[in-house]
Amino acid sequence: MKKIKVLDKEFVLSVSSEKIQEAVRHTATRMNKELKGKNPIFIVILNGAFIFASDLMKKLNIDCQISLLKIASYHGTSSTGTIKDLIGLDEDIKGRTVVIVEDIVDTGLTLEHIIGLLKKHSPKAIKVCTLLFKPKAYKKKIKIDYVGIEIPNDFIIGYGLDYNGYARNTEDIYVLTK
Repeated sequence: MKKIKVLDKEFVLSVSSEKIQEAVRHTATRMNKELKGKNPIFIVILNGAFIFASDLMKKLNIDCQISLLKIASYHGTSSTGTIKDLIGLDEDIKGRTVVIVEDIVDTGLTLEHIIGLLKKHSPKAIKVCTLLFKPKAYKKKIKIDYVGIEIPNDFIIGYGLDYNGYARNTEDIYVLTK
């Protein structure tokens, strides 16, 4: 089994790059059908979602825009429970269909915060897209419109996800060994 070491932790392969790209293709296909003619703006949550968003955007053939929002709620291998807004929204989203693009949704705390921020700007609709979803960790009732892959409630890295800022640059996703 494929293993990597990042700082003081060891990780093993969890999701292959092939499975990730299949999920990206499937998500883009749905979006191309469901969002056609809606002129959506994709709000990509940094830092983790940048790789997923890049791959996703290349497969979309609809008129759309993209913007970046930086939010932080993790330190080490667990959520801090607090959310810090680091870089805000610059685009006018009033009356627009907004698609939040996340790398991972676990508890839903960050997602709830982001939606609260966006609703203040009066969008027409807010949709949620995530590459990875942890249903056993999810504590909110917010609908996740586009889910690439459901995963167990484990700490993972790679393909944009990090451990203390490291390992975002792997094409596969790895899980922390016990």
